[in-house]
Amino acid sequence: MLVPCEVAVKSVIPAVRAYIAKELTQTYKMKQTEVAFLLGITQTAVSKYVSNVRGRAIKIDHAKEIQSLMDETASKIADKKISGSQLVLEVCSICEAVRRNGLMCALCERSDPSFRNGSCRICME
Repeated sequence: MLVPCEVAVKSVIPAVRAYIAKELTQTYKMKQTEVAFLLGITQTAVSKYVSNVRGRAIKIDHAKEIQSLMDETASKIADKKISGSQLVLEVCSICEAVRRNGLMCALCERSDPSFRNGSCRICME
């Protein structure tokens, strides 16, 4: 049995981190070491996110709702208007939006054949 959160941990969370890391380094001109500190990850991880080595399993930034949520989160981080626990909640909200919009379905279907043919509606309910 595959739990959707397992798929999210391996695909959605890295995609969210990649998007936010890119925003912070490119739009807000922050250094990778600062981004790493603010996201609670290593500078090496930030480098891999920014250079598209990590966070490519799922494309989520094409959905306007998701992009807006990630942009808002990046802005709060850049403006130092978010605590670590608030960041966790925001990432969870982004993940929930990804799931609710069915953006993770193809990954779940590839990971667990029992989800094929649109038989699973877990994330959208």
